[in-house]
Amino acid sequence: MTSSLAAGCAVVLLSPRLGPVLPAAALPFLRAANAVYAAPGAPAEAGAEAAPDPAELLRRAAAEPVVLIATALTDPAAAALHEAGARVFGTPEPAGAALVEAAEVMDRLRSPGGCPWDAKQTHDSLRQYLVEETYELLEAIEDGDRQALREELGDVLLQVLFHARVAAEDPADPFSVDEVAGDLVAKLVGRHPHVFAGGDPAVRDAETQEVRWEELKQAEKRRESTVDGVALGQPAVALAAKLAQRTARAGFPADLLPDGDGTGATLFVVAALAKLAGEDPENELRVVARRYAEDVRAAERSARAAGLDPATMGPDGWRAHWPGRPPTT
Repeated sequence: MTSSLAAGCAVVLLSPRLGPVLPAAALPFLRAANAVYAAPGAPAEAGAEAAPDPAELLRRAAAEPVVLIATALTDPAAAALHEAGARVFGTPEPAGAALVEAAEVMDRLRSPGGCPWDAKQTHDSLRQYLVEETYELLEAIEDGDRQALREELGDVLLQVLFHARVAAEDPADPFSVDEVAGDLVAKLVGRHPHVFAGGDPAVRDAETQEVRWEELKQAEKRRESTVDGVALGQPAVALAAKLAQRTARAGFPADLLPDGDGTGATLFVVAALAKLAGEDPENELRVVARRYAEDVRAAERSARAAGLDPATMGPDGWRAHWPGRPPTT
């Protein structure tokens, strides 16, 4: 279509997440414009006037170059200029821009006028939710459920944002989500010199990188023991495997693993040897446990279909309806 607008008319779409961040490509148009207007809801730039109604804006744009700052083309004035042939410049959002919005929402929930339940939570009261959401994420991964994976990742992210916001309110030792993110960036960069520091001859593949990571961690944290930093609150099988992995890297001999005939010692050795063999005993056990739970449900469904109550059918009933067992004659 042939534009009826003056040369140099443009619509600049700001990102609601980034606020008054202008796209570089639009700067020549902003400098050359006779007038810069801001649509309702758009951050007002220095010198920007409130936009007139669409008809008046089009009349002015036909006489001189104007720029409209808006947040979406659904704005009536932006839509009118766009349809009349004005250039449109969007503001690119960097990866992770939505995290800024998520942090702002968390701040609002914890601030005066926000959510009473959110406002009363503490690090301690939130512990149960962190554990629950982590296991729900693990279940989504195990199930291969992409929709659930996306949702549960968001729930785990909420826990990070929540704890960081609570920490920011600590009068004795406050820190913010930005400091949390900054520490993470420093850690990732420092422990990947082969990526960020021009190379590391000690890293040749994924296996040598894992060893290098632990070496850098030891030097960084100045730990006195090989097992310092192992989370003792994790599930017991995973804990035994992690302890065995850490000590093996220090040359710990397998014959010094816990001995004895007790259940605990036996389970520890099984988990440790599995980890040293390159397996993940926690995951292996979870797979078997989940399969067992599904078999129980299948047997219960089979029993009910046969008119039996699973709660009262007894050992022989369970055997008769257990998946994979040949029918008794």
